[in-house]
Amino acid sequence: MKQCFVMVPGIGNSGPDHWQSQWQRLWPSVCRTAPDSWDRPDLGDWIAALERAVAAAPRPPVLLCHSLGCLLFAQWRAASALPVAAAFLVAVPDPEGPAFPGAARAFGLLPGAGFGAQPVLAVASDDDPYDPGGKAIGWAEAQGARALRLGARGHLNGAAKLGEWPEGQAILAAFLQEIGA
Repeated sequence: MKQCFVMVPGIGNSGPDHWQSQWQRLWPSVCRTAPDSWDRPDLGDWIAALERAVAAAPRPPVLLCHSLGCLLFAQWRAASALPVAAAFLVAVPDPEGPAFPGAARAFGLLPGAGFGAQPVLAVASDDDPYDPGGKAIGWAEAQGARALRLGARGHLNGAAKLGEWPEGQAILAAFLQEIGA
């Protein structure tokens, strides 16, 4: 891979069956955020971890975000001046939805300033229990993301049994080609 990528997982750090972990095995040069508070997320810790990962990248990276990592991107983007090439948001959760974890409430106090100048693609499932009404994907669109709805696929995580998620790889490749990254 010539492009520089940073994985931005959600709660629990996307286990071994998650597409993010599968992609990282395929592309060993990909780096991953490393907050100390994976299971009881602390917003400040997660923002600092993303800042470190982006700052350490050899060039502006593409952020590959899942679930709570998508909300982290929004929080970080509002606080950081570091450039990124693009953001690929998968399964943006609704912080007001019934399945949203109470431990992550601080992530849900979303800035309304938009995502900035870098291109953002938000990929969603129609039956994601963390965005049951489509409110989160709508919010991502309002912030400047282009939304891609895949139909009923669940939360697009390890439990969805996506493996290396070839469809997601093709979506990412098309997005990167489209933006010239």
